[in-house]
Amino acid sequence: MSDAADPVLDCPVDQVPDGEEFIEAAMRWHFDPRTGSPFWLARAKTLDFDPRTDVRAFADLRLFPDVVDEFREVRVEDLVPRGYGSRAEVIGVFESGGTTGPPKRVVTLADWMDRLMHHQNRIMDAHGYPRGADWLSVGPSGPHIFGGLIEQQADRRGGFRFSIDLDPRWVKKLIGDGRLDEADRYAEHLIDQSAHPLRTQDVGILVITPPLLVRLARRDELVALVNEKVRVIVWAGAHLDPDTRVLLRDEVFPNVKIIGNYGSTMIMGAVSERVGLGDDDPCVFDPFSPYITFSVVDPKTRREVPYGERGQVVMNHISKNLLLPNNLERDTALRIQPPPGQLGDAVADVAPLAVFGDERVIEGVY
Repeated sequence: MSDAADPVLDCPVDQVPDGEEFIEAAMRWHFDPRTGSPFWLARAKTLDFDPRTDVRAFADLRLFPDVVDEFREVRVEDLVPRGYGSRAEVIGVFESGGTTGPPKRVVTLADWMDRLMHHQNRIMDAHGYPRGADWLSVGPSGPHIFGGLIEQQADRRGGFRFSIDLDPRWVKKLIGDGRLDEADRYAEHLIDQSAHPLRTQDVGILVITPPLLVRLARRDELVALVNEKVRVIVWAGAHLDPDTRVLLRDEVFPNVKIIGNYGSTMIMGAVSERVGLGDDDPCVFDPFSPYITFSVVDPKTRREVPYGERGQVVMNHISKNLLLPNNLERDTALRIQPPPGQLGDAVADVAPLAVFGDERVIEGVY
């Protein structure tokens, strides 16, 4: 038997709960000995506050220490809340990219994936993604969440998915070792492979990382195929600077919508760029509030920077499936006013830090 969650945690996927009510319910779920995960029940003993009484609003999430590094070693069984009982339907165990040390892990459950996919489907419809189209993904199939999300999206929208597998850790290792020629050859090998499905299949949606999209754009045949067949290019997994975004959108792929996604394995998902942006607007990403939220802060003080200024991104994931608050990410971004009713900040013009946690950040091709 599983313990029943507060209804606000199990609300229908087409409803958005009140933010503060949701946060309070999540704290009760994750820190009740009957329903919380072994990880958080043990970690609660080291906190100098009681989440069930002291965390009532979005700003209170700052009380939590940044525990994301502990997800490098924790047993994944200890991340599943006890309240699921024997009925926890696992979609997958996904890992971070290992850019700044050993990879971190999360367990993704079916109820969270259903909620995320409903939200993403609504946004894709608003952006004009075709339904029933075939997808080509040029990115990691695993252990990162990237491949799992694309598989779910293609399946739920009625298309076939073609996949070119990328090992971003190998590319980062090559670059870190100074073997740039090998990294370049590997990246070109990925583009070579993408040519075959583009030639032979009716690919309507292309999902690709920005560095690989730039490489694809150097090949006239592939540019022609994309402009002829593809309706939407989705870029994700690495940053895309504003000038290159405009060049690709206006000059290289004028017949195709180019839509950005921003997320990470550690928030178990991604958010799409804001619907209705003008040609001169920066690429803005709105939170999936109250589940996936952002703050843009001064890394020294952890206080929000003014709107329009650049700071470091703090990510929060709060769901029945997982609690991971106050995670200082390796990205910087402009702080943008979110849509009404959303918790936290929207972010724009995301870019990686050069150094994070005393480690040099190697973005590579993902």
